[in-house]
Amino acid sequence: MTGVELSRSGVEGAGRLVTHPLRQLTIAEATQLQFKLVDIMHQHFDGDLAMEAGDYGAPAGLGRPRTTARVEAVLAELFGAEDATLVAGAGTGAIRSALMGTLSPGARVVLHDVPVYATTSVTFRAMGLQLKAVDLNDRAARRAAFEQGPSMVYLQHSRQMLADHYDVEQVIADVRELAPGCLVMVDDNYTALQVPRIGTQLGADLSAFSLFKLLGEPGVGCVVGRADLIAQLRDDAYSGGTKIQGPIALSTLRGVVQAPVMFAVASEAVETVLEQVAQNPIPGVRAVHPGNHQERSLLVELEEPIAEDVIKVATRFGAATHPVGSQSRFDTHMLVYRLSRAMCEADPELARRMVRVSPFRAGPDTVIRVLTDTIQAAREQAVMERAAAQATDGAG
Repeated sequence: MTGVELSRSGVEGAGRLVTHPLRQLTIAEATQLQFKLVDIMHQHFDGDLAMEAGDYGAPAGLGRPRTTARVEAVLAELFGAEDATLVAGAGTGAIRSALMGTLSPGARVVLHDVPVYATTSVTFRAMGLQLKAVDLNDRAARRAAFEQGPSMVYLQHSRQMLADHYDVEQVIADVRELAPGCLVMVDDNYTALQVPRIGTQLGADLSAFSLFKLLGEPGVGCVVGRADLIAQLRDDAYSGGTKIQGPIALSTLRGVVQAPVMFAVASEAVETVLEQVAQNPIPGVRAVHPGNHQERSLLVELEEPIAEDVIKVATRFGAATHPVGSQSRFDTHMLVYRLSRAMCEADPELARRMVRVSPFRAGPDTVIRVLTDTIQAAREQAVMERAAAQATDGAG
């Protein structure tokens, strides 16, 4: 559903801001994906192993716990990849492992022309990578950049800016046509098990994402893709302290089983909120847009620049005002949060009047009630603060 622009009297028409959310799995599709995952697990874990906790250590010839190896085989098969590896550091660790395992310091990398995610920027800086930023929404511009023969094209699958609309599959196809020797890596955080296909299923060499964000154990990440590249990542993680031990791997996989349907339910909640708000506008809300700026969310544009106040007040009504892992198993309450750092830097004025609302496990009724109460309280607080400021000025 597209965004709606609202007034207290009703719907006024299409919102002046336009977002381009990714297609999410329906509940029916997510259910089939869950069934597929569990079926694959049946083929890699017999009934006895399925009831065990998992092993520790690195047996000779394998280099990691046997249970971890089985979990990696399940994930590789689930995503149709040649191989997969579990890594420490969740999404950041997965990206860092993939970059450090496949690129040399100073390599040339093409990426989208937006502020780089903070922890990824650390890896770019530490490796001394030569970054070529290009607007991936501009096909002519990106094709010109690919023709220069970079070592890697680095893509973020989820949206970073309101105007982002590039199609990841088409971008990868352009790379293959113009720079066939170039590696393609996709940051699939917030998209794995939520969209029909991740980067490697669209033709990329590697996809990196957090399993912590997929209801797994804290700190567990995953890289899937070409077997030769995954082998390089495993070689880098030689020591025992870098291994994801069997019990953590198996516990993570059991959590991941729940993720597709859980996220499809959250996506449906977003659509329902959009439909209900279109019929019954929330006072103080100018427009509501569907977004994939990180997790599936609602971008709520306020009539007044009180976004900071709304976030502060939201906790009174049960909303979380900061994520644990954004979609982790600990993120149960709906989230009322600021826009992404990239969006805030690109448009500070928009950041003052827009908040990101993520249902997580909450239903549409809860989202609308909490949002309505929060905005009303924030508006009342703003009025009182203005009156107090005027009184102070008058006294002076």
